[in-house]
Amino acid sequence: MFIGIGTVVNVATVLVGSVLGVLIGHRLSHRTRDLVTDALGLVTLLIAISSALTVGDKALSDAVGDSAPILIVLGAMLIGGITGSLLRIEQRLEDFGGWIQRRFDRGEGQGTFVEGFVSASMVFCVGPLTFLGALSDGLGRGADQLLLKAVLDGFASIAFAASFGWGVAASALVVLVVQGLMTAVGAVLGDVLPEAHVTALGATGGVMLIGVALRLLKLKQVAVADLLPALIVAPLLVQLLVVIRG
Repeated sequence: MFIGIGTVVNVATVLVGSVLGVLIGHRLSHRTRDLVTDALGLVTLLIAISSALTVGDKALSDAVGDSAPILIVLGAMLIGGITGSLLRIEQRLEDFGGWIQRRFDRGEGQGTFVEGFVSASMVFCVGPLTFLGALSDGLGRGADQLLLKAVLDGFASIAFAASFGWGVAASALVVLVVQGLMTAVGAVLGDVLPEAHVTALGATGGVMLIGVALRLLKLKQVAVADLLPALIVAPLLVQLLVVIRG
């Protein structure tokens, strides 16, 4: 298989799942669609907690000390959140979703389209499998992680599209861009992230996914997209502490 096959399959499963979700969505009552979204939110919360708990992994504590991992995640979230807010990432992503909706309007309300686009994009692109899988694929180590993620995203997109409609299909573009770029980075730069750095990135991504779950459960509209720079800040903070300790 060629490098990038994982992302291609992932995009395909999101599109197919979205079509299936839209086709069966009108057959489901509003209560059922809400229940599907709630179930997806709960599962997302489970995945998020599992990822966030990796902050206690031995590789990270050995590199930065026992008391530092949680502080690294906290620092990454604060610095990343401030940076993302100043860059207005959430607003720009929503504006992009609105632009797509206006270009391909099928009579849906913009709010529903954008919510589906933003929520699905975050769920499909923030998790550790997105970055670790794409890097592994780019390094020529196989696309097993991305193929697993593709199956999960396919089922998730059915549930999303049943509630939010075509905005979920538009998120396939974000999957293509984000995972495509990460695959390219892996192919060009090689394996540049030690295990401790990857662990910090994954734990930070898990905390961000909790924000996505809260959005899906309609508990809090966390501006998750504004937190995306935290995924860059976390490994940098790990490296800073490694240098200081060294």
